[in-house]
Amino acid sequence: MSPSTSPDAGRDSWSDGPRPGATYGPPPEQRSAPGADDGERRERRGPRRIRRGGEPARRPDDVTDEPEEEEIPPVEVRRPLSLAVAGFSVLLGIGLVLGAQTSGPGHRLPFVIIILGVQLLFVLAWTMAMRPPALLLVALISVVAAVAADVAAVQSDVAGLAPLGYVAAGGFLLGVLGQLVRRVDRVRVTDSLGSTLLIVVGVVAFGTLIVLSRVPAGTQAITVCLTASGVALTVARAVDAVAPWPRLAPQVPRGAAGVVGGAMVGTLVSAVLGSYLVAPFTPTKAAIIGLVAAVAAVLADLAVGYAEAGRLMAGEAPTMWIARHMQGPLGGFALAAPAAYAMCMLFL
Repeated sequence: MSPSTSPDAGRDSWSDGPRPGATYGPPPEQRSAPGADDGERRERRGPRRIRRGGEPARRPDDVTDEPEEEEIPPVEVRRPLSLAVAGFSVLLGIGLVLGAQTSGPGHRLPFVIIILGVQLLFVLAWTMAMRPPALLLVALISVVAAVAADVAAVQSDVAGLAPLGYVAAGGFLLGVLGQLVRRVDRVRVTDSLGSTLLIVVGVVAFGTLIVLSRVPAGTQAITVCLTASGVALTVARAVDAVAPWPRLAPQVPRGAAGVVGGAMVGTLVSAVLGSYLVAPFTPTKAAIIGLVAAVAAVLADLAVGYAEAGRLMAGEAPTMWIARHMQGPLGGFALAAPAAYAMCMLFL
């Protein structure tokens, strides 16, 4: 019986010819051994590492050398200077507190004279330190604004801050317009807006104390708030002379211990004063309003230090040594005055 399939059935019928799908032409080049060409390429390119996400990592020799940031050495804290500023804060606080005690109905001229003297010091220190473009013009307008604010604080029918607000707005507008008129200062008028506003508003803020002296219990509020502010500024500067640590910034010769300690001691002193004053004062109320005034004073003084460091880092030449160091305490009391008025209206 013959098999159903031939003996050659298991063999492909095209084994002797080209297979289907094969292309005619020169045979493909044989790849060389893995160690021949690949080794040379790897030697030229170097190893390649794979990052996460499939992106090849940079080799150490491909990374460009970036310049290292230079460490700025901290500014030296001068102890005699810190003690001198602390002494100035004491004298300024005593003068304002004692001047408030002389104020009374129909007898406010001595207090107004003291306030005007402090305002003139403020104008001198801040204009010489900030150096606005039209320095003499801004100083003259600030002095006029100071006199107008004091007169408005005494002569107004109702003891309020509205007349002082009008004076501050008018003085600021005059300062800006005066700089716009001058062609030389017109280019820097944008930079001078902030400095003009600070000087005019700061000098008018001292008139708040005259308004507060006309309010019931206002003289006592002035005593508590300005005493707390003076003590806070004095302690902060004195601690900086002994232990300016930890440094708040390398370019600012101030320490956090003095700022925090000054505010705490000022609050304590205001609470002690509140226990000796008559109603509506209590130790708690006196501590609250004293805390707000003390914090405002030390923060304003600290902000002046940062502003001075920024001007020096910008390359501006330092001006008038004594004016720059009077700027901090004057700014602290200028901010403490409206803070005292606001706390008196809210808590007393």
